[in-house]
Amino acid sequence: MPELPEVETVRRHLAERIEGDVIRDVEVRLPRIVRRPALNLFAERLKEQGIRRVGRRGKYLLFQLDQVLLVSHLRMEGRYAVANPSEPELPHTHVVFRLASGRELRYADVRQFGTMDAVLKGEPLPKGLAELGPEPFDPALDGAALHERWRGRRAPIKSMLLDQRQIAGLGNIYVDEALFAAGIHPLTPAGAVGAEELDGLLREIRDVLARAIREGGSSVRSFRDGYGRHGGFQIQLAVYGRAGQPCPRCGGAIQKIKVAGRGTHVCPACQPISVAAPMGTGVNA
Repeated sequence: MPELPEVETVRRHLAERIEGDVIRDVEVRLPRIVRRPALNLFAERLKEQGIRRVGRRGKYLLFQLDQVLLVSHLRMEGRYAVANPSEPELPHTHVVFRLASGRELRYADVRQFGTMDAVLKGEPLPKGLAELGPEPFDPALDGAALHERWRGRRAPIKSMLLDQRQIAGLGNIYVDEALFAAGIHPLTPAGAVGAEELDGLLREIRDVLARAIREGGSSVRSFRDGYGRHGGFQIQLAVYGRAGQPCPRCGGAIQKIKVAGRGTHVCPACQPISVAAPMGTGVNA
């Protein structure tokens, strides 16, 4: 699933290419992509709407139109492309926005898990978007705030970081990388990590996200940006996807374990658990 750096990469590509354009028509070929309003109203709401700004909140793309907010979640493998009508479409293109400039904004999704909502002013935001926690780069987010919020929590710190209600936009790849950089084991209970250590973790989260954004994200599986280019950050990953390989710090073998059902990469030597880990987790067989 695209995480914050990948979604931000897509946002920047779309912003430079379609901001200021106008949606003339919308063709939805896979109705279940649209969550609300009803399919016929969805297309009507978007017609003749100018694209004022392409934004992002967590892993959501936010198309701020004249009178409508178009909320798009890429989920597993959603992709956008801006193309001329004569150019071949990507396989599994499910939504086509025809623009006043003569170009098309195309949405393709092999797995068909992506969603779109067209929200009028005054209508409630989609539930997932409305419940998002602060952005990782929010200057008001610090170790003291997290420490207070997680006081007494026994859930693994990785589980808390993956919870979009806690911090928006983080996913499996960058949580593993940030925890390694901070020297914190993913199974460490969130409530056992002090405010100062959480400040250090936030610095590492911001650093890894910023570096990933500069490299256009990570193409660990199938991610490509709006130009069809792979991300470049995957070659800098320290632990994610490197089970059995030597740790870049100590040379010991990186392990893959399960945390809340998610494959998790850790160096046991560089990320020791200082307190008892929650039950029901362990090293993969």
